[in-house]
Amino acid sequence: MAPSSPSNTASQLSSTATENDLQPFFVLHKASPRRKDRTSAGQGKSRKRNKLSPRLPHSAKKQEESTDEECDRYLCQQQQIEAFDIVWTKIESTIKDVLRELNASVFNIIQKWVQECFNTTRLVGEPSISVATRSFPVLSNTTPGKLYSALVVTRNIEFVDDIMTFEELGIFLKSHGCHVAMLSSMEFSLKNGIAGCLKALLREFLGNSFDPADISALASWYREQENYNKPLVLIVNDLERCCGSVLTEFILMLSEWVIKVPIFLIFGVATTVDAPRNIFPSHALECFCPSMFMLVTPAERMDAIVEAILVKHCTTFNIGHKVAQLLRNYFINQDGTVTSFIRALKVACLLHFSMEPLSLIQGRILVEDQEGSSGLSPETLLKCMHELPSHARNIMVDQTNESMAEGLSELVTVQKLWSTVVLCLYEAGKYSRVQLLDLFCESLNHVLYPSRDSVMSDEKDHGLSSTNDPFQQYSIMQSGGLICQIARRVRDLPPGKLDQLIESWDKITADISEIHEKLKILQSSVRCQDGKSSRRSSKDINKRCDKDSRMSNLQAIAFLDDLVRNYLRPIEGMPFNEIFCFKNVEKLQSVLIGDPRRRIQVDLLEFHNILCCSCCNKSGKGLLPSRHDSSIMYSLAQEHGDLINLHDWFQSFRTIVLQNTNKRKQKSKQTPLSKKRKEMNGSADQNEASIQARFCRGITELQITGLVRMPSKRRPDFVQRIAFGI
Repeated sequence: MAPSSPSNTASQLSSTATENDLQPFFVLHKASPRRKDRTSAGQGKSRKRNKLSPRLPHSAKKQEESTDEECDRYLCQQQQIEAFDIVWTKIESTIKDVLRELNASVFNIIQKWVQECFNTTRLVGEPSISVATRSFPVLSNTTPGKLYSALVVTRNIEFVDDIMTFEELGIFLKSHGCHVAMLSSMEFSLKNGIAGCLKALLREFLGNSFDPADISALASWYREQENYNKPLVLIVNDLERCCGSVLTEFILMLSEWVIKVPIFLIFGVATTVDAPRNIFPSHALECFCPSMFMLVTPAERMDAIVEAILVKHCTTFNIGHKVAQLLRNYFINQDGTVTSFIRALKVACLLHFSMEPLSLIQGRILVEDQEGSSGLSPETLLKCMHELPSHARNIMVDQTNESMAEGLSELVTVQKLWSTVVLCLYEAGKYSRVQLLDLFCESLNHVLYPSRDSVMSDEKDHGLSSTNDPFQQYSIMQSGGLICQIARRVRDLPPGKLDQLIESWDKITADISEIHEKLKILQSSVRCQDGKSSRRSSKDINKRCDKDSRMSNLQAIAFLDDLVRNYLRPIEGMPFNEIFCFKNVEKLQSVLIGDPRRRIQVDLLEFHNILCCSCCNKSGKGLLPSRHDSSIMYSLAQEHGDLINLHDWFQSFRTIVLQNTNKRKQKSKQTPLSKKRKEMNGSADQNEASIQARFCRGITELQITGLVRMPSKRRPDFVQRIAFGI
């Protein structure tokens, strides 16, 4: 019998990369057996249909149209994939640049520390060539064997964010003339021992060109002309995960060879600077000459990434309010790592480009912008829309190209104004330690800001604006949330910090003339009040100082209130926002958090929708022997309650499996020979044993997937279901 392979499902967009493979696990089934004569008969029928096909021009025309539509949809999907690659490559490169810029100042300080320590060791004295080439260490009273070590505090519990940081540090030190070796905590395990650490160290410096694992080989290598007069730096990225005894022995060995091999240690410390005291004994701590360096916190990294990617918008990709809240909660509640946030953002970007056909415009705009032309102009947008495949152009059937180009151009303008207002609020929120991610989520809430306009109108209607406190006249002080907290902090700022805040606003709004003109009015009024105060006498200054500063703060709040009411408008509620903004929070949540048990149940029960083969299509939801055993058993389990009788379950399973066998027995001829009867009885017993084995294996698979619970001692003939419904 020739088995026929089932047809595969169409490849989805998420299978473009290994990291983006979000497809669930599908339960396969066995191919249904067919006879050769049936196969040949089926082929003969198909030949007849092919001969009669020219006589049916209407059906051929429909088939040709469907083929063209499928080709056009495939072309659109390919362009969506290309657009996603372009956009995410830009986002990823921007994130790397942001993190590199954050660590640049600390890297410069560490590089200066390495150079100073290297110069200090050379001032003590250098061994001669005869002494340096000896195969044993050199110690003296003047050189006690101190190891210069740097403790780089990452302030991050999870180490996944710091892997790239230390790799960048190693590249930075190599570019400044250092020999760098990077060892992970796995090299300092009890299994590898001191020999494994030494082999890894020599492999980093010497490559594979060493025979025994001897540190004297490193000393000889360092005395060579091209390697000499350069500091040796060893980076251990995670100190807390190293085996204390192995690392202690390794440190003591390096301290003995410090004269011949001037090596400098850099340890990554996640929690506290007291970590070496908890790992090393006292005699090992005496070998260190430590220094401490602090990296930026994960919250500062997150704010920098959000500012560059989601606020300043290095690309045209945006996210909605609920999606932003989900990503923030995913960052806070999951593991608090920037890596998980970036991965979740990548999934959101992938889903947006796979679900929205018009999203491929973003790739065209970004390419035009990188080539130097105005990538966001209406002409460019109009050109991109004309080049869209027909599958994407059909979505714009209700809109003319000109009106859509104008709407997209207005969308970009509003987005720039929104970004400027968020940056101004964040600059003021730094005085009250407001996180940009929280402010970003609140600024995306398009439901909140119309209510602020209504609050202000209600105040005027009820006469609340004539209160004793002039600050309460503004709706920004009545709205609540982080923006209200920022406004209250601006109200209490002293004159010096208020001047610094206005100067930072001047830099932020320099490119936005509409907002910058209003800021100039604020600056002129504040300077005018300062000038009046300077011309007054000393007695009047003490009386009028508080009033003038209060008026300056009042004008600053009025400036923020005007920005919030007029320009803080998220694009989520604007026309054509679906092209640039991803808002499907349910889809993203199902991908990030997932529901594997429900997914398994769906795959087991609705197999015919996934495996579009001929036998499944004919039977629909009917049970066939060609299905997988687990799928048959779970479908039969739906007929029971929370308890399933094993005997009844097995008999139902046996009936389904033996369908084809019973049909063949009915067609076969009876023979009176006793020998054939014995052979048939033996094969029947063997078949019965194999069915029981398949049944037991199916129960085990359902137990592993968490759908059933095995029999207990009290009721050994029943299995309990622990998953109900889909």
